[in-house]
Amino acid sequence: MKRLLLIANPSSSGFTGAAFRDVEATLSDGYAVTTVWPNGPAESRQAAADAAADGYTVVAAMGGDGVVHHVANGLAFTGTSLGVIPTGTTNVVARLLGVPLRAKTAAARLLGGHRRFLSLAHIATESPLAARSEYAVFSLGMGLDADVVAASDLRPTAKYYFASLSFAATATNQVVRKYRTRPADMVVECGGWKVHASSVLVQVHDLYTYWGPVPLRLTPEHGDGPTALAVERLSVSKAASLAARGLLRQRMERQRGANVFHEFEKLIVHAEPAAAFQADGEYLGKAESVEITPAYDALPVIAPGRE
Repeated sequence: MKRLLLIANPSSSGFTGAAFRDVEATLSDGYAVTTVWPNGPAESRQAAADAAADGYTVVAAMGGDGVVHHVANGLAFTGTSLGVIPTGTTNVVARLLGVPLRAKTAAARLLGGHRRFLSLAHIATESPLAARSEYAVFSLGMGLDADVVAASDLRPTAKYYFASLSFAATATNQVVRKYRTRPADMVVECGGWKVHASSVLVQVHDLYTYWGPVPLRLTPEHGDGPTALAVERLSVSKAASLAARGLLRQRMERQRGANVFHEFEKLIVHAEPAAAFQADGEYLGKAESVEITPAYDALPVIAPGRE
């Protein structure tokens, strides 16, 4: 019988014991299920990597985008597929794959799903503490995006009850208090171009948003490669204008001080002083240099429906 490892994060906002039991029972109809309750991100990643090495067919991440991020990092470039059982606040990866947001329904759809491959973005960093290698499933950022994630993590109750409104309010607060006067002290190099920026956002797939089901796109074009937005300075009006352009699928590079790099092969960000960075809504600390490259078809996933 095919084996499935269920990695559950009980601290995710919508997690309940009843939902977990329903998911475990549903998955047991098609798999021999083993359950792991990891104590933190490192254990989630290691458990996924160990399952892949042991020949498990699927590792299902039950929680929000945080546990999905760490499980995906354990499964990248292996033969074991990622399954998503959403119980978190934003569940961007679930929306990306078309996974139902009710946990039991998601488990049932996983049983009848098909295997496909998802591209990732690889992040190599240099920092005063240590170098780091990481994969992002749907987004990563340096500057504003990372500071919003860090600030939101300090207010988990607001994040849980208000979700997208909380992120929007936090972003506005960061722009007003910090970014409207922050210099463009990062240097972005890509495809022979070099620009200065105070904030950099990279979208791995063309459906990404913390704003619920409404997609925010950095470019109107569809494609398999990542897209980056580098912004020189961020006033409140400029941030609002860029958000509106993304929601309306308009070209962000028509906004003064905004530079877009579409389907790039390598993008390097130098930050002095070191800048905060995040991947998939997970705050990862500060780095002086970040190199971002696409990792095409790096992650096997189980998506609902059939091919």
